[in-house]
Amino acid sequence: MSAATPVLSCQQVVKRFGSLDVLKGVDLEVSEHQVVVLIGASGSGKSTLLRCINLLETVDDGVILLDGQDITDPRTNPDRVRRRIGVVFQAYNLFPHRTVLDNVTIAPRTVHKVARPEAEAAGMALLERIGLADKAGEYPDRLSGGQQQRAAIVRALAYQPRLLLLDEVTSALDPELIGEVLALVRDLKTQGMTIVMATHEMAFARDIAGQVHFLDRGTVLESGPPEQVLMDPIQPRTRQFLARFIDSGRL
Repeated sequence: MSAATPVLSCQQVVKRFGSLDVLKGVDLEVSEHQVVVLIGASGSGKSTLLRCINLLETVDDGVILLDGQDITDPRTNPDRVRRRIGVVFQAYNLFPHRTVLDNVTIAPRTVHKVARPEAEAAGMALLERIGLADKAGEYPDRLSGGQQQRAAIVRALAYQPRLLLLDEVTSALDPELIGEVLALVRDLKTQGMTIVMATHEMAFARDIAGQVHFLDRGTVLESGPPEQVLMDPIQPRTRQFLARFIDSGRL
């Protein structure tokens, strides 16, 4: 792979549900070690785009390239692609009947055939790094929402994905728990993780993003560095969307 090849490239991606065009020719490029943030109102297409990238939805037109490989080719094995992409959704989706450590190590053990002792040692190291080592033997219902979401992110990291997708990972959390999840994302950026993140946390997006893309009704209406898109947007629709965050002091 050329050093200039982006980790992820979405080119004119179209997704329809019946007669509804949810994505209308979306272009997106993510370089290695870059954090790209998607913003926009609910229903703008952010989650659908992330689901298309992870091949949970089939695109109707356009292509998605992962390290230069067309993963939207019908001959592509979706499971092999997903082994290279970690994804965390709004709901934690931890297995309730498994301990935190089991949740973290299940993919390395079952998908990548890593021996249990090796997988558990690596899992414990990850949990130690984010301050959840003492919860390794607990079941998810014994954890706070913030702890569960952090455990879900660790689970996505356990098989060392090439790309991490985060879809509104703080939206189901109480305000006091949001900070601990965002702190983990900030640490991942520092460590060089390549991330695409949909969020309504605008102040956080301003601080962490390399690029911000504003989606509106299935199109990328405005793109650029956070200081431009968030602080000095060109499009009237972008300014309208951001006004409520500015007025409430969240940006």
